[in-house]
Amino acid sequence: MENRFETEHFSAADKRVRSIVTTALLAALACAATMVIRIPSPTGGYLNLGDTVVLLGAFLLGPWAGALAGGIGSAMADALSGYVVYVPATLVIKAVMALTSGFLYRFLRDRTGGMVLAALVGEIPMVVGYWLFDALLLHSWAGSAAGIPSNLVQAGFGVAVSVFLAAALRKSGFVRSRFPNL
Repeated sequence: MENRFETEHFSAADKRVRSIVTTALLAALACAATMVIRIPSPTGGYLNLGDTVVLLGAFLLGPWAGALAGGIGSAMADALSGYVVYVPATLVIKAVMALTSGFLYRFLRDRTGGMVLAALVGEIPMVVGYWLFDALLLHSWAGSAAGIPSNLVQAGFGVAVSVFLAAALRKSGFVRSRFPNL
């Protein structure tokens, strides 16, 4: 009897389950990447690897599943790390970040620099989103601007590492067969 997991002929239900599980795994990875390595920033937050996974999820899964994985995983990290006030903002900001980079990458995928541009543009909602949310919390546009430099460093690191990892994964036929969005 043939093992159904060894064939390439999955039913629609099998593909749906695989998609849900992969999205959940990337959400868990985004949470772990955000929590494991945390470099404190002068503004009270911290630099982490979370943006790397949010962008990578958008490249691998596409914009919608990437938005779910990035938003939920990053928000879980805030909840588990004691930054509960940021959970709703992070959920929306990281989801919009993944949607933006995912849709732009889908459009620019095979163009030179498409992945880099999609990642860079995808980071804009993160920097702007946290600046606006901090302004709401602090009741000060100028005071919240203090977090922009740290968020720009976070964005640059996320772009560099996610593009490097995605480019490396893209070279694998096996990965491309499992993640056709890449």
